[in-house]
Amino acid sequence: MSLSVPPLLGAMNYVEIVKSASPVELAVLVLLLGTSAFSWALIAMKWSQLGRAQAQSLQFLEMFWQASRLDAVYQASQPLEGSPLARVFRAGYEELRKLAAIKENGSGATSERLGGSGIENVERALHRAATAELTDLESKVAFLGTVGSAAPFIGLFGTVMGILNAFNEIAEKGNATLSTVAAPVGNALFATAAGLFAAIPAVVAYNSFVSRIKVFDNEMSNFSADLLNIIKRHVLK
Repeated sequence: MSLSVPPLLGAMNYVEIVKSASPVELAVLVLLLGTSAFSWALIAMKWSQLGRAQAQSLQFLEMFWQASRLDAVYQASQPLEGSPLARVFRAGYEELRKLAAIKENGSGATSERLGGSGIENVERALHRAATAELTDLESKVAFLGTVGSAAPFIGLFGTVMGILNAFNEIAEKGNATLSTVAAPVGNALFATAAGLFAAIPAVVAYNSFVSRIKVFDNEMSNFSADLLNIIKRHVLK
């Protein structure tokens, strides 16, 4: 006695899977397909952003430590728009220039207070800029984490609904042979596979991006501390 294998088990026919899907299964598949496409586009965008940020930050640090004047660094850092460190530096330097202008045009009492309040203003400017850069780097990364955690459950929901529909049809027909059960159940399981297909790249990318963003956060903190020390020793003394 030989069992005939349904075509859907021998070779995956995606057109037939879509045609035989229930409205709920079809909605789940469309949602997962759109989510996966958006995730891949977001992964490409963030990968490019972080790669450019890393390359330009290394370039900026090399230029910063080799330079002898902060104004020269400020001018040279203008083209490095992708570097968080360069933007943090420019925010601190612009605040420093404002303080210098106040000190030059202010009264004697104002000038005397600049040594204490001035460095605090620069420190606040650096902190605000670093926070803004961190927010920009983290933008939309949380979406990947959401996809990684939710997509398998969305796929599982589609599978459960598909299996329920399959068993309802079998109950109505009163025929529960392997050939009638295997195809609809196999089609229902495709939703789980689609959920995993959307979730796995999103989880891998999310963990990678979070790790790289933490490195940028530490680098901005360390650079801000180094810049404040330089300003204290050579500028606001």
